[in-house]
Amino acid sequence: MSDEPDGIEEAEEPTVGPDVPPPRANPEFSGHAAAEAALLGAYRSGRLPHAWLITGPRGIGKATLAFRFARFLFAQGGAGGALFAAPPASLFVAADDPAFRRVASGGHPDLLVVERGFDPRRRRLRSEIVVADTRAIAGFLRLTPAEGGWRVVVLDGADAMNRNSSNALLKILEEPPERAVLLLVSDNPGRLLPTIRSRCRRLALRPLPEALIEEALRRYRPDLPAADAAALARLAEGSIGRALALASAGGLELYRNLSSLLERLPEIDDEALHGFADGVLRGEGEDRFALLGELLPGWLAHMVTRAAAGIEGEGTTTLAPRRSLDQWVEVWENLTHLFAEADSINLDRKQVVLNAFFALEAAAR
Repeated sequence: MSDEPDGIEEAEEPTVGPDVPPPRANPEFSGHAAAEAALLGAYRSGRLPHAWLITGPRGIGKATLAFRFARFLFAQGGAGGALFAAPPASLFVAADDPAFRRVASGGHPDLLVVERGFDPRRRRLRSEIVVADTRAIAGFLRLTPAEGGWRVVVLDGADAMNRNSSNALLKILEEPPERAVLLLVSDNPGRLLPTIRSRCRRLALRPLPEALIEEALRRYRPDLPAADAAALARLAEGSIGRALALASAGGLELYRNLSSLLERLPEIDDEALHGFADGVLRGEGEDRFALLGELLPGWLAHMVTRAAAGIEGEGTTTLAPRRSLDQWVEVWENLTHLFAEADSINLDRKQVVLNAFFALEAAAR
């Protein structure tokens, strides 16, 4: 929402492909029956909390659920639906319903969406939600609902708020207006102020089973061989969005090449490493670099977890015994910080990739 381009760091997320509708227009939602039931039950009770914190891994369906609930509230009408209508049995709203169409198009007068702004000069998303964005919420909620029902705010990526924007939101949560619902979507709720978390009802979405992720891949990426879809579902860690991002950015090939290099530790072929780094960054390599920033620390985290549990897997017999688990956790923290720094201070991407492998090579000796 904000037009402030200066002094704001930017970040970019992997795309999930052109055939996947954005959350506000996505009618598909499965695997989170308990979360839907919690929202529906709160609505039917007549004591709907004014603020919800929807949490879970990235790409799992949090924003899709938020817009699904917003459509539901709008479709129910002014004071909760027709006087003698049967209580709603689900949050489903048909795609041809006016509420669905207006939410999908961004044209519903009682819906405000706040998210990280897009910087047109740099053609990237900013990494923060700034104070002007959250201040707009107060002005929006002071207005009378245009259709006599609910006013809904979807704050997507709430953990990206900086301190000033967080404090502005806190003032709203302390004195919520009537018939207003704020839906905060967060991948990392630990980054939110404790006072914000305490004023929201928490709704945690759990990782989805691989079968559901494979089903989604068949729907949105029917071109994928069955074996690739199954491998992507395993890598997705319960997130449909992650599976689609991996598929869109060539993530499966990236993971296989990454595993091939990691299997050689503590020895690394310099030519192969430079070739790998060049391949990650070839062309529009931001998506692949972002995925590598998840895949490499993720591979190490899984190795540590399996080693701690005595489960054999990649790296557990050849790499894990070379250091204590505490030392490997420290390596993981350093790698995670390294990739985060690449975004925050615009480090040379190739050098980041090389340095990550040099750190692993040193730890493995």
